[in-house]
Amino acid sequence: MSLVTRRSAIALLGLAGITIPAVLRGQPVERHSDAQQPHMKAALEALRSAKHHLEEAEADKAGHRVKAIEHVDAAITETQAGITAGAGH
Repeated sequence: MSLVTRRSAIALLGLAGITIPAVLRGQPVERHSDAQQPHMKAALEALRSAKHHLEEAEADKAGHRVKAIEHVDAAITETQAGITAGAGH
């Protein structure tokens, strides 16, 4: 058995060892990454950074900068709502 195949088998057994008991008990499996939501939190930080850059930009760009800030604000609100909803599962 090659090293890669051996590692895959060990990983599969580890996953089965976590998942099977939960399924047998009828309990949902909580994955660590789901609880922390790293991608949603990273997106939220990126949106906040984008808003900061838009606010620091000079001139109004014929109203487009202000409109972009409004869209980013809406995206921040939705991302926060998504994080809250995800934490409830």
